Amino acid sequence: MRRSSRENGLTARLAIAPLIFASALTLGSPANGWGFDWTPTAEEIQKYRKSWNPFSEGPLLLQSVDIHPKGQLSIRPFVFSQISEKSYGNQLTAATGDKQNSPHLYSVAPLLTVTYGISDHVELGGATSWNTFWARDSAAANRGQGGPVTTNTGLGDFSIVLKYRPIVQDPDSAQPSITLYNQIVLPTGRWFTGTERPPGGFAPLGRLPATRFGELGFTEGITFRKNAKPYRLSGGVYYTYSAPGKDAGQTTYVGDIVNTRLAFEHFLDDSRGFAYTIELATLHTLTWRADGHSRNRGNLSGSTVIGIEPGIQYRFSDAWVGGLGVLFTAAGQNAPDSIYPNFAIQWYWNQGKKPVMR
Repeated sequence: MRRSSRENGLTARLAIAPLIFASALTLGSPANGWGFDWTPTAEEIQKYRKSWNPFSEGPLLLQSVDIHPKGQLSIRPFVFSQISEKSYGNQLTAATGDKQNSPHLYSVAPLLTVTYGISDHVELGGATSWNTFWARDSAAANRGQGGPVTTNTGLGDFSIVLKYRPIVQDPDSAQPSITLYNQIVLPTGRWFTGTERPPGGFAPLGRLPATRFGELGFTEGITFRKNAKPYRLSGGVYYTYSAPGKDAGQTTYVGDIVNTRLAFEHFLDDSRGFAYTIELATLHTLTWRADGHSRNRGNLSGSTVIGIEPGIQYRFSDAWVGGLGVLFTAAGQNAPDSIYPNFAIQWYWNQGKKPVMR
């Protein structure tokens, strides 16, 4: 079938995106004389490292924008859960508006993330997950009759993340850190253990970036962070393309996904890394695909979830930090109305030296 010029153009842009990123890394090397344009200088990095930046967990729903120094590593167990009794209809509605019945869904999703500073400009990470859900028929449950429960437990998706920071924040100006985010999600649970998708097809909203469970996905994002004692502000926008899948011999196409995050931190005790956080998380499934294919799976009208999470974070030692929070759905369209309790701990290692905050 002949493809339109629009489809060909979009496909071409997808194909050359990795080349653009690789070219940025190449041009950023000092050997090419582009270090000032593409990477922070050693002096700029040291100036940032000596500025105010308490050692802490950071936002729960947004991975650190600044990266590990070369040779530093962290391991982060993260547990996210979901409780959902209702769902939003086809119009974007606030949490106080009318909702419709849906399967009563309960989900727990542990996630283990390991990140390592390859250089002072590039960080490599990997994340593996486990997913358990219980879903009960809404009509019977609403009548107090219980009803059959659908449940499944198994290995989740595996993510590989590469982050490149072309700009580091300047403590003496308004310049923030800017980091480019690149991720591949591999459906390891579906490939190796046959783990089933939870109702709606998504792991809990807090997974960053939230992607359809059990599908091969590619994510590009841009993030920022700025420290201004006693506050830190960070955020990001992420675009995910899901590769075509297979279902009963048919090729399936779902809409692309946009995630956004915005996090505000206020430190009450720098020495303890004690702060409260307010985070905004949104998830949008789109009505188109970057490759131009028509969609034949998922909600054809698209969907939106807007959530707000209050949380706290604390430093337990020079190597251990943690945080906990509860994400509440504030508005939605074609999505569950849920609450998402979650917590994380993180262990830092820096080649026998005292770890530093990213």
